[in-house]
Amino acid sequence: MTRTTDFLAPARLGRLPLPNHLVMAPLTRNRAEADGTPTDLMVTHYAQRASAGLIIAEGSTPNPAGQTYPDITAIHTARHADGWRRVTDAVRAAGGRMFLQLQHGGRVSHPATTGLMPLAPSAVPLPERIFTPQGHRQAAVPRAMTTDDIRDTIADFAAAARRAVDAGFEGVEVHSANGMLLHQFLADNTNRRTDSYGGSVARRVRFAAEVTEAVADAIGADRVGIRISPASTVNGVLEEDTDRLYATLLDRLKGLELAYLHLVRSDPATGWYRRIRTDWPGVLIGNPDLTDLSTRAVTRATREMLAAGADLVALGRPFLANPDLVTRLRLGAPLNPVRDRYFMYVGGATGYNDYAALSNESEPLSSDSVLPPCLETGAAL
Repeated sequence: MTRTTDFLAPARLGRLPLPNHLVMAPLTRNRAEADGTPTDLMVTHYAQRASAGLIIAEGSTPNPAGQTYPDITAIHTARHADGWRRVTDAVRAAGGRMFLQLQHGGRVSHPATTGLMPLAPSAVPLPERIFTPQGHRQAAVPRAMTTDDIRDTIADFAAAARRAVDAGFEGVEVHSANGMLLHQFLADNTNRRTDSYGGSVARRVRFAAEVTEAVADAIGADRVGIRISPASTVNGVLEEDTDRLYATLLDRLKGLELAYLHLVRSDPATGWYRRIRTDWPGVLIGNPDLTDLSTRAVTRATREMLAAGADLVALGRPFLANPDLVTRLRLGAPLNPVRDRYFMYVGGATGYNDYAALSNESEPLSSDSVLPPCLETGAAL
């Protein structure tokens, strides 16, 4: 991909042309039906944001045991696929294109939500309480996965990928980040196995690699991305060997020629980011860690990410609160603030589909969006 800091310029993701370099990051919002089927609210929500270069839809579980919280989406039945087809049809009609994130929660689950005992690499419980239909509950001790469980879960990911493509998605993202199941196998504090899926770095990356390979075999590697979060401690994971861990994982995945690698909360100042960008031969999606959600800050962070070698930039909360984010950034218009109170667990359109779009494209520039000349022209930083 040609290097640029102009995030509004057209881009490509393999065979897929993109109108800009902005990606809507996957965000869990708990607006699905209880069985995981997408709702009318979700059809509207994603269609409103179809101007993104690419939408990566929220994590969907490949099997019942993978469910994390109440009312999250799934992709393991025909009904789920039919629900997602309504979403992808609406987004495509609005000019957009979508990938679907495949997410298995592992120990980030609860019997009160799924009726099943959580599965994980080892019987190490989540250290914090977890939200269930009965409110926050103490996390359950998961059952350590057998080799049969591992084989079945890999097959479920592959089947979910095929179902996602049948439902109209351009491809899928394998979620190996944020303390979910694949990340639990990577991290040594959650993976205490002594078999061929635990212990050494090479063994701990095996499950994530085999899931990704199976998904690539199922639908084609050019339709598959993988998301990682090096050094993240979300959901209680702890990596003692981040550099070696991800060097080993990505070395195994390089030959697949995947659609992309998605780095969560990328910081170009870190050594591991620079090494991954140098070593990864394909498309890299950077995800800046934003604390300031003003027009100026989002614009600057996006251009800095591209200047640091990212090919595309994934934004979460800015797209959540601004269905017309691309237009707002192009005009330098103010951004809507995020209403965190309605982010998760509450359901309904409030804080989901009721964020205002600009009434027209002649809105004045925001006072916080006036950028230095080098940024206005898209010059390298």
